Amino acid sequence: MAAEFGRLRKGAVNTTVAAVVVAALAASQAPGVTTDGAGRQVTTGTQPSPDAPAADSATGNSPYYTDLPPLNSPNPAPSAGTTVTPAAGEAGIPATVLDAYKKAAATLRASKPGCNLPWELLAAIGKVESGQARGGRVDANGTTLSKILGPQLNGVGFANISDTDGGAYDGDSRYDRAVGPMQFIPSTWAWAGRDGNGDGRKDPNNVYDAALAAGHYLCRFGWDLSTAGDLDRAILSYNNSQDYLQLVRRWLEYYRKGTHEIPDGTGTLPSDRSDDAADVTPSPSPSQPASPSAPSSPSSPAQPTTPPKPGGSEPGDGGGSGSPKPTPPPGTTPTPTDTVDHLEDAGTAKLTAMAGGTFTERISARAETESGKAVARVRVRFAITGDTDATFSTGEKYAAVLTDRFGKAVAPALRAGEDTGEFTVRATVVGRAVPGLGYTATVTERAADTLARTGDTALTCVPGGEFAERVEVKATFKGAVADKVAATATLIKAADDPAENDKGPYFKDADGKPVRTLAGLKTDAEGLLELPKLYADDTTGTFLLRIATAGGATLTVELKVAAAETSPEPSPSQEPSESAPPSA
Repeated sequence: MAAEFGRLRKGAVNTTVAAVVVAALAASQAPGVTTDGAGRQVTTGTQPSPDAPAADSATGNSPYYTDLPPLNSPNPAPSAGTTVTPAAGEAGIPATVLDAYKKAAATLRASKPGCNLPWELLAAIGKVESGQARGGRVDANGTTLSKILGPQLNGVGFANISDTDGGAYDGDSRYDRAVGPMQFIPSTWAWAGRDGNGDGRKDPNNVYDAALAAGHYLCRFGWDLSTAGDLDRAILSYNNSQDYLQLVRRWLEYYRKGTHEIPDGTGTLPSDRSDDAADVTPSPSPSQPASPSAPSSPSSPAQPTTPPKPGGSEPGDGGGSGSPKPTPPPGTTPTPTDTVDHLEDAGTAKLTAMAGGTFTERISARAETESGKAVARVRVRFAITGDTDATFSTGEKYAAVLTDRFGKAVAPALRAGEDTGEFTVRATVVGRAVPGLGYTATVTERAADTLARTGDTALTCVPGGEFAERVEVKATFKGAVADKVAATATLIKAADDPAENDKGPYFKDADGKPVRTLAGLKTDAEGLLELPKLYADDTTGTFLLRIATAGGATLTVELKVAAAETSPEPSPSQEPSESAPPSA
């Protein structure tokens, strides 16, 4: 009985501490963010700002999901043998959706670097707007398996926005609705829409298109999202509500603390909405349009599949041979991704490149069913791992590629950085926990196979003097300029004796002392290397300077030290005689 009492007392203390923490958090929240009797955070009501019409926002100020992040910070990824906490589950973002956010942010970094758009902001908005595309129910192209539609904006509890697209996007020819994973209203999509997956279409139901459009929308006024003021303005322009602003910022900070990739279709589904509507009514099908007389609920989420149990591999790594494979919910048609059993190497040869160069061989993988049949239109993700500065030709360390009709996905060309050694490229199926493939790539140091002097002037000097001409050489590799190649220069004893000479010509170090070996030299961008000035001691003769580079190229240069030549004086017998008579 004492043991039971002790446990009860400890539980009571923990409950009291938790209540204090929750109360403190609640006190710091924006108006409308409270806690329920169980200590869970909830958001009640919306408080739109009065200074922007709904039609000017991305969503038309449509309802959004008010689920708040867990109180505990997320772990970057649950490791083998650990229990997946609610915080870790919320931190997981479906693979294709996460890829779309990161790709969109990378595009904006290049096109609008001053915006400083973090991909976590897109993730926060995507969470609030659609629960990350209904837990990642998307196909290999990133298009949602069913349309995600907001309620009619008919003025009954919402903004009043008459139809602007003839129902082309939202299936409603009387009023507009927010559409897709980022919930754009048709009138905004008409100018903000983007083609994020390169298929030639701008589809608000495609997470790649929608994420890129959201990024451009948030950056459209030259805002710098690394500053608090511009960040708030950008979020409010998306949905003009102070509650919405605070909610998005909470998810933004939550995702910044750590997130990880999970298979498509296994994400946590939202449950609470800002208009207090239950999220249970399915979206109307094109053949059964919703009645325009009353607001309807957003599209019903497909039930998520059971996430694989931790163990054997980290999330996003493609799983191991014993990893469970998520299956589509009963009654749904399997997507091509659902049929993939494994990846096979599609004939990738040895991956080797010189530092600063491009790998001539490209990585290719083939998606197959359990029986070995090729699977087309499956997205394969290639990720560079390890301590390396190598990238793909896109400048990124990851790339997602659709398999062709032969089930083959070819990664962009690899580009070596300056770091030498080995690294790994990991290929996994996006949205499918099946064994991945690892490709080892090697970066060798820059090299030259030929060295040649740029001039042909003889290199001579008098004892104790200095050579007037500096030695300059040009390095090439297979006929091309060999830039940034390491080299050494040594004054050697003889052609067959590469030991450093102890007499004859020399260089000077920083203190002016003689040195006969120079290390750490490098050719410039044109493959040129000019050596420092050479000096001579009192020893005369012919001496050798040997220059060697990484890759085995060598050049031996001849140096001569000799006394200066003087003109001979005429002898007395050759001098003219003053007494001799002049010649006739």
